Amino acid sequence: MAPGSRDAAVLIPLFEEAGEARVVLTKRPDTMPSHQGEIAFPGGKVDEADAGPVEAALRETDEEIGVPASAVEVVAELDRFGTIGSRFVLIPIVGFLAGRPVYRPDPVEVVKVFDVALSELMADGVHHEEEWEVGIPGIRDIQFFTLDDETIWGATGRILTHFLTHLVASR
Repeated sequence: MAPGSRDAAVLIPLFEEAGEARVVLTKRPDTMPSHQGEIAFPGGKVDEADAGPVEAALRETDEEIGVPASAVEVVAELDRFGTIGSRFVLIPIVGFLAGRPVYRPDPVEVVKVFDVALSELMADGVHHEEEWEVGIPGIRDIQFFTLDDETIWGATGRILTHFLTHLVASR
């Protein structure tokens, strides 16, 4: 990880509906100082007041989309990784929800909350990878998930790829 990096935690919120596992995602507004209009998991910086990344991910999820910590059963912490464009170490936290949540998005941070079935993310033609030149360390594989009305890429694409690969490899 780059010197001076700060921890940031995101929640991968999952719920089951009609026999399918679904993941909750957000779309950031174009007014945000960074990652404008991108698809993201709820999350953000781990603050000094947070007990750790799990608490930060749960706090941010409540602040961003109105899903309280009490509604989330944390089941795993995925591998940490550094981001390309900023000096963050991302810590993905996997959490189960009892069912479809009621969203109360904060309009300053979120313009859209939606969910997608994991089977849709794994369908033929949805995922692809591109090699991009990103300065140091040079060429980097960038993950993309192209849905009907949104494209997931960047750190969120990387997290989803890792998560889905882990699920499939576990079988």
